[in-house]
Amino acid sequence: MQYDATNSEEYLALLEDDSRKEKLLMLRDMIFAYAPEMDEVIRYKMLNYGKDDNYVFALNAQKHYVSHYVGTIERIENAETLLAGYNYGKGCIRVRKTIRIEETGLEQFIHRTVDMWRAGEDMDC
Repeated sequence: MQYDATNSEEYLALLEDDSRKEKLLMLRDMIFAYAPEMDEVIRYKMLNYGKDDNYVFALNAQKHYVSHYVGTIERIENAETLLAGYNYGKGCIRVRKTIRIEETGLEQFIHRTVDMWRAGEDMDC
């Protein structure tokens, strides 16, 4: 789904109060807890996280899940194990309402991704 918002506050206000918003806010909190230096901007009608036009994550509430975009997933060490239980593709992790994020390796995946971004490693598709 696409949301016509010019900033993150508008984007979040447009979301319905349901499991998608809850999951998106959890992911957002995980990102900012580990990488408070990241900016949060709207690009391609989604929330994007990074700095100086070097964005590492994007979040978007879809109809039945939250998309967590992250460049190329296979470049993250141990991604398959950390993302066990998730449906994901080359660069998108689908976070469905039945997933209990806190019981998965997604937070550690976010940390490893941020560490690579900080080190200037290539994570693009």
